[in-house]
Amino acid sequence: MEDNILLQINNISVVYSDVIQVLKGVSLIIKKGQIVSLLGSNGAGKTTTLKAISGLLKPENGKVTEGNIVYEGHLIQNSAPEYITRLGIIQVLEGRQPFKYLTVEENLRVGTATRWGKPYKKDLELVYHYFQPLVARKSRLAGYCSGGELQMLVMGRALMAQPKLLLLDEPSLGLAPFLVREIFEIIKRINEEQGTTIMLVEQNANMALLIAHHGYVMENGKIVMEDEATKLRENPDVKEFYLGTAASGALKSYKDVKAYKRRKRWL
Repeated sequence: MEDNILLQINNISVVYSDVIQVLKGVSLIIKKGQIVSLLGSNGAGKTTTLKAISGLLKPENGKVTEGNIVYEGHLIQNSAPEYITRLGIIQVLEGRQPFKYLTVEENLRVGTATRWGKPYKKDLELVYHYFQPLVARKSRLAGYCSGGELQMLVMGRALMAQPKLLLLDEPSLGLAPFLVREIFEIIKRINEEQGTTIMLVEQNANMALLIAHHGYVMENGKIVMEDEATKLRENPDVKEFYLGTAASGALKSYKDVKAYKRRKRWL
């Protein structure tokens, strides 16, 4: 594996309950220091790809049946999630699940669980530096936080674990547009200032490709397109099917996009 490659997925297939195949020969590369976006519609297999990396297929009776996942020279497919976490891969799940009856700061400290006993004050300062709205909420129970505050909390909790590879699943889901912009700006800053490698699963293709270095498009459990993010933003198919823009530059309605789905050249 090349020196600058942090993680490589080689032709993996994922099956749930020995019956349902979700991923079919998926391959992708994540280079150190990059933000890599994985785009696709609902049910394309994006979250399953993240769970295959983080080991979270196991609790859902899923497993990688073919291919392998190599992280810093370690074969990690079907490994226990706690082992993968200790290697430095941290996933922020979709849905923003905090520990409701702990305060915001207690929730953040849970992120240090992989390194109990080691100093964490600097990590807390770093989280409050990036997620400033949490400062005023630090003593409040997490269950009373807004959606935007919860997204900041679960991302902050992941940062406390000092991740080498941060997996983010739909961080924009259900947030107001101004909050989405703020969250994505913070993701970009964390990548640039901390050097954290980030894999970003998103349906908001426009925002994801604005901050990513590289992107993959997934359909029906397969990677159907990949390129530098700037080139994907200009790709006519991506524009039409994910950015909702016609070749003329005019915005297309959802109905128009659905009507053109069967024209997809890659399926």
